[in-house]
Amino acid sequence: ASCVQYRLVVRDVSTLQILQLYTCLDQVQYIEWSSDSLFILCAMYKRGIVQVWSLEQPDWHCKIDEGSAGLVASCWSPDGRHILNTTEFHLRITVWSLCTKSVSYIKYPKACQQGIAFTKDGRYMAVAERRDCKDFISIFVCSDWQLLRHFDAETQDLFGIEWAPNGCVLAVWDTCLEYKILLYSLDGRLLSTYRAYEWSLGIKSIAWSPSSQFLAIGSYDEKVRILNHVTWKKITEFEHPATIANTKTIVYKEVEKSPSVETERLSFPPTRALASSLFSTQSKYDISQVPVSLQYIKPVADRANPKMGIGMLAFSPDNCFLATKNDNIPNAVWIWDVQKLKLFVVLEQLCAIQSFQWDPRQPRLAVCTGNSKVYLWSPAGCVSVQVPMEGDFQIVSLSWHSSGDSMALLSKDNFCVCYLEREEV
Repeated sequence: ASCVQYRLVVRDVSTLQILQLYTCLDQVQYIEWSSDSLFILCAMYKRGIVQVWSLEQPDWHCKIDEGSAGLVASCWSPDGRHILNTTEFHLRITVWSLCTKSVSYIKYPKACQQGIAFTKDGRYMAVAERRDCKDFISIFVCSDWQLLRHFDAETQDLFGIEWAPNGCVLAVWDTCLEYKILLYSLDGRLLSTYRAYEWSLGIKSIAWSPSSQFLAIGSYDEKVRILNHVTWKKITEFEHPATIANTKTIVYKEVEKSPSVETERLSFPPTRALASSLFSTQSKYDISQVPVSLQYIKPVADRANPKMGIGMLAFSPDNCFLATKNDNIPNAVWIWDVQKLKLFVVLEQLCAIQSFQWDPRQPRLAVCTGNSKVYLWSPAGCVSVQVPMEGDFQIVSLSWHSSGDSMALLSKDNFCVCYLEREEV
């Protein structure tokens, strides 16, 4: 599904044929599928309205108007039959039921980066709350929205919450001004507190491993610390130095290659396809000899949100690899071997990394750097793929299909779908 101003377009993934066209009341700021792909939510934050469309019954539609309370965020509950709307100034979260048309309210949700978290099985929801200048966590049962537990979080200014994939542990971390991560059980007991250092900028990103065995914490000191799930102590830390000296680490360096054109094919005026291939720079990967010096940027010290520290973290779906990005070295992706707890591969790109995401089915990483290429890494090697489009298509983010056979590549104004051929086993 995609939005063009106030129109919602639903296409078939394999053919990109338009299946449905819906017209919304205003320009759409956010869309989200329900978990069973039967409904789609369109949020118009400026108008304080959410519209819901059904794919099975195109004539059915639902409109939720928050009125004067306003709207700043909207999302589905895991069952795909309830919608959670956060009103302006984070005064409350309204839970709307599509089945019974009933409404529930959750007061004082905290305005933070990640204030709502659902367990993977969809049974429980944790909400970060702020009242009387203190942080609290409420855990709700998603089937009937009853409060299961309510407890105060030992944070100065809570920044985010995230459940472990097994739904047993909730990670709660503090503002970047204080390095502190708290781990709570489902019944609200504090299992552990972890602090790596004090009096310096703290946590920037976190990621749970799919098996829930490891918690990776990326911080402003350019290190990733891995906690284990038994004692919640640090088992190792991964540093991101500007020089890579270990001979066992493979460094793939992206290099430009000018396209070769056979002179017989040249015609005047050149065809559009030939003209675009002549002027588009293609690239390939070379394996660099270690030691390798990576391009390092010293952050501006007197600005807010300095470009430093570990800004992106992601485990591969099989738990074998961890991909990281150090914002001080914006052109590199670091891939760590989780079993050996060692650096495995570094990808050195020509442009700064915009986004990366693992294939949900196998250890294959897709990377984009704001140009018209998508880069794929797997343990077998690395490849750079040019998107065959006319004009300038700058990929700023990407999203894998759940089957791992295709992915959507997004630029500022357009998107395209990249299909990957399955290897015959």
